[in-house]
Amino acid sequence: MAIGPGKYDDLCSYVRDQAGVTDKVGGGVMVIVIGGHRGNGFSCQADLETTLTLADLLEEVAGLIRSDLAMTFKRMQ
Repeated sequence: MAIGPGKYDDLCSYVRDQAGVTDKVGGGVMVIVIGGHRGNGFSCQADLETTLTLADLLEEVAGLIRSDLAMTFKRMQ
């Protein structure tokens, strides 16, 4: 579920505070954990505008990861 607190919401709050993301500033943070002590999961704390663009941003990041991996494997051959 992408709405409501995630299992790593406390960590997400810490990252948000450390990054200086506030209600005045806007924006948001997302924490994605793979293999953590509470299992895999994610938490997101963001304003509405940021939340609305999040899916597009994640798709862009996924494309960059795929591209980087393809280049790495190509160099290894």
